[in-house]
Amino acid sequence: MLSDSLARNDLSLGATMHFTSSGDRRYFRPRGYRMLGAPRMIVHLINPSDNSFGTAVITPRWLFVLAAATPRSMGDPTLVDESIEQLDPETIHAGDIVGISVHTGNALRGYEVGKLAHERGATVVYGGIHATLFPEEPFEYGAADVVVKGDGDIAWGQVLRDIQAGCAGRIYDGGKIEGDDFLAARWDLMQTDKYMWASVQTIRGCPKHCSFCSVWRTDGQKPRQRSFEKVIDEIIDLRRLGFRFIALADDNFYPVTLTDLRLAREQNNAEKLESLLAIRAERFSLMAELAKLPKDMVFFTQITMESAEDTEYLDAMRRANIKGALVGVEAVTPEGLKAVFKDFNYSGDRLVQQLQTFREHGVHVLGSFIFGLPTDKPSTFGATVELALKAGVTFAQFVMMTPFPGTVDFGRWEKEQAENPEMVGDIPITRYWLIPTAIRPKMFTPHPSMSSDEIRERTQGVWDRFYDLSAVWKRSACTPTLRARVAFVLLSKLYRQMYAGTGISTDSARRKKAKSSARWIARQTRKIFQSKPMPELIYPTWEPRAKVRPQLTQVQISNRI
Repeated sequence: MLSDSLARNDLSLGATMHFTSSGDRRYFRPRGYRMLGAPRMIVHLINPSDNSFGTAVITPRWLFVLAAATPRSMGDPTLVDESIEQLDPETIHAGDIVGISVHTGNALRGYEVGKLAHERGATVVYGGIHATLFPEEPFEYGAADVVVKGDGDIAWGQVLRDIQAGCAGRIYDGGKIEGDDFLAARWDLMQTDKYMWASVQTIRGCPKHCSFCSVWRTDGQKPRQRSFEKVIDEIIDLRRLGFRFIALADDNFYPVTLTDLRLAREQNNAEKLESLLAIRAERFSLMAELAKLPKDMVFFTQITMESAEDTEYLDAMRRANIKGALVGVEAVTPEGLKAVFKDFNYSGDRLVQQLQTFREHGVHVLGSFIFGLPTDKPSTFGATVELALKAGVTFAQFVMMTPFPGTVDFGRWEKEQAENPEMVGDIPITRYWLIPTAIRPKMFTPHPSMSSDEIRERTQGVWDRFYDLSAVWKRSACTPTLRARVAFVLLSKLYRQMYAGTGISTDSARRKKAKSSARWIARQTRKIFQSKPMPELIYPTWEPRAKVRPQLTQVQISNRI
């Protein structure tokens, strides 16, 4: 994405424009165009957010990747992460270029930022997953000049060069680039004292098709994998800067399951099997190299529940110091799993066993659970938190069902609303991200047996119970030292405040209190996560790779399963 990946034009300032015969390209001078000899235009990259905490848990990777994609001839871009501090509009001047990445959750704030930049004479470019799904929306609501769909690693540089030359198009499609084209981030531009964890991406795309997730539609179901050499080099960049906690920011760190291999073998599909084995082998090569890095490094990622059946893979993760993973549990009942197209997960006691398997092999779980499914009952909430506690889940998030654009759930809901849409003011509920936060409903789809307020209150109760101080302290025993236990407690409380306190609270007073508390906890937690830089850390010397892997015979393929 022009978000791990990333703009309407006021022509009153002397810019000229015309359309080609296809009508999809326009030629203009950038707004506030500077004549020869004037100061150069500045490129700004802005990560919009309504919630600024002074310190962020994880770096917004797209911000630094797009900085790397900015042509060096245009100078270093100015980076603004509003999850730390809000944008100062006075820093934007006529003739500048402002890139804004939006996902559905921050789209409204992103449009506000775009309008601010437009008013100050900047050329405004939008990208990100939301702009990919709704490329016309930023023109209507965000004063866009240009929109970029898809991956921005290559497209962003082309957009900047076209704007500079006065021949920018209206909509660019960055597509889905191959893993070898993923850019390493410009971490040298980061405020290292503002983030607890850094982030590195190793793969994009997910082969699953969960009904509530848009990744498989926007990033594709074909895994696109970076070479492990490039991943390791970027991680060393970060450790040299003082980061030892790294999030492997992947859609799915476990792209090939044992079931995938078995099915390919049963279908006698040698080509598919060879491709799957190559992806899997690259994963193991990456983990083997991660294991050689300084032992104080800690990695966290995101995987599917099926990986619990692959203990060889979990053991490789443990050796690689991948100590935790976000795992999409979603629901604890067979009916709930079927409702979200995730019936490849187990439920009940078998689910508890699966979750415990992760911990037995040294991988701690951040379990993700969804409330508000049509199959949910009042008893579901208590059963969910009981299961999470029984299974020994280290962290957990409990989210209310939200139909995100690009998902099967959203498509179904939008179709249901088509004839007689519910309105909030003059905005249909199916465009809920355009509704001001103060009046935006907390849930968007009616539940057959519970009100939205009941679901919200019960969800809040689950957060409170799971993150009760005594329960958090008990779970902190998984860490090796007292200092680590204190860090665990602070991080747990911060996570609860940032996501439950500011996301579920309905009145502004509670949200303001939650933000204030989160800012204080974030400052204290950041101190514990600080690490001493290791500028002496040496980069490995990599052997050149053969461009084409040798073809395996059917016998060799069978022997490798």
